Amino acid sequence: MGSMIELKSADGTQVPAYEARPAGTPKGAVVVIQEIFGVNSHIRAVADDYAAEGYLAVAPAAFHRVKPGVALGYTDADMGEGFGYKTAAEALPAPGVMQDIQAAIDRAAQASGGKVGIVGFCWGGLLTWRAACTLSGLSVAVPYYGGGVTTEAETARQPRVPVMAHFADEDKWIPLDTVETFKKAHPSVQVFTYAAHHGFNCDQRGSWHAPSAQLARERTLAFFKQYLG
Repeated sequence: MGSMIELKSADGTQVPAYEARPAGTPKGAVVVIQEIFGVNSHIRAVADDYAAEGYLAVAPAAFHRVKPGVALGYTDADMGEGFGYKTAAEALPAPGVMQDIQAAIDRAAQASGGKVGIVGFCWGGLLTWRAACTLSGLSVAVPYYGGGVTTEAETARQPRVPVMAHFADEDKWIPLDTVETFKKAHPSVQVFTYAAHHGFNCDQRGSWHAPSAQLARERTLAFFKQYLG
């Protein structure tokens, strides 16, 4: 359903992205932001799923500036490798990968002719939150278990667009008390928690929890329908 394209960021860097197009005229677009495992088969499947729902989907390679072509699995070794890339990407001089996400938003708007939403998972959830607070051209944002979103520095940010955030009750990376603090700081954000672990949306991970993934998907699609069409 999809194919690789090239995005051009503000600093001239060419960044690959996976783009999935719907069968008919797009009813809008969704930018899909990867976990720490790159634009792998799971992220491409997520993009394909949004395309099947009628949205043009663009998944930029957020690691491209530190390591091109990353598409990892979900072993412990992959986790360690991906965490290293994420650490390197976070250490890039500002605006770092955020300019690549802006390029993906711009491409999604141009190619779909409609409004643009953003969804991200794990580290991508954090980038999705930052995008909702700092980037232009978005109409809605949905971070899934965004590692770091509930830290004091990130909670202090203010979103510019409607946000729905999904968290897991048993997430060892994101303590529930910090989720509650985030929720109180942002009463306009729709916050949902699920009886699941970090990564519950990914059917390639041991933490996959089908009922939670399905419920979060239904809520996200309804949210996108409200703000994207």
